[in-house]
Amino acid sequence: MSTYITILGFNSAIPTVNSSPTAQFLEMEERHFLIDCGEGTQVQLRKAKARFSKINHIFISHLHGDHCFGLPGLIASFRLLGRETPLHIYGPKGIREMLETIFRITETHRGFELVYHELESKKSEKIFEDKRVEVYTIPLNHRIYCNGYLFREKPKERHLNMAEISKYAEIETCDYHNIKLGKDFVLSDGYVLKNELLTTEPSKSVSYAFCSDTRYFETVVPIIENVDVLYHESTFLHDLKEMADYTGHTTALEAARIARKANVGKLILGHFSNRYNDLNVFTDEARQVFPNSYLPKALEAVKIG
Repeated sequence: MSTYITILGFNSAIPTVNSSPTAQFLEMEERHFLIDCGEGTQVQLRKAKARFSKINHIFISHLHGDHCFGLPGLIASFRLLGRETPLHIYGPKGIREMLETIFRITETHRGFELVYHELESKKSEKIFEDKRVEVYTIPLNHRIYCNGYLFREKPKERHLNMAEISKYAEIETCDYHNIKLGKDFVLSDGYVLKNELLTTEPSKSVSYAFCSDTRYFETVVPIIENVDVLYHESTFLHDLKEMADYTGHTTALEAARIARKANVGKLILGHFSNRYNDLNVFTDEARQVFPNSYLPKALEAVKIG
């Protein structure tokens, strides 16, 4: 069961003919997460042929328009498509007021429940957990309150070694669950079959970190350490570092420094200023510090791990 990230949009501020504001679709352990929802996200979801009706959890980094203005339209479309299951929305305090005001003024009626999880903490906290996945906030340093998000697969069960298990008639199908959890099996004569004999190593659990709009902020490093893939904003090149600091953003060089310090597997850059026509200059700069740096490709599903 593979994990994929589809970057639906990666430019900053203003949509263009060829690019869209920030939005990402993450498929992890049969969960379908939407991360940010800039203008036009639902169109991008359709272009990507994403199973967006499966989205039950949406994570919004902050309330600047290029990260959330697509959300009211997406929710309205869910209603028109007959959605009945609850939709969980995670985002800064104020996101409930923003959305409910829009729905009230436009008389948009919903046939399903919106469950708001408003965030205020400036420390990393676990905000979602089930049997397979957990999600943490990554507090960032932008002009307004802003979080990135860390998605981790939980440790997976071991694989059954059926060639060995088939040798023992006493081991029944109902025993498989405990064996996959790492437990030994005791035969009727008291002999203990060690779990290492009955199973093989589990598949690797993978992780993905999304760092939205932020100044260079080393506080994120211990939170995202050793993740398989890091998406980090890089609005400007380093010759415009003063502008980056002033506007609450990061340069490509700085994003690469974060990736190196955190020992991540792969860095995907994004949130580029519209002043740049050739985006290759971002990887040129980042690879001076972190060679495994890449540009996003719109609508491409990238395997993680």
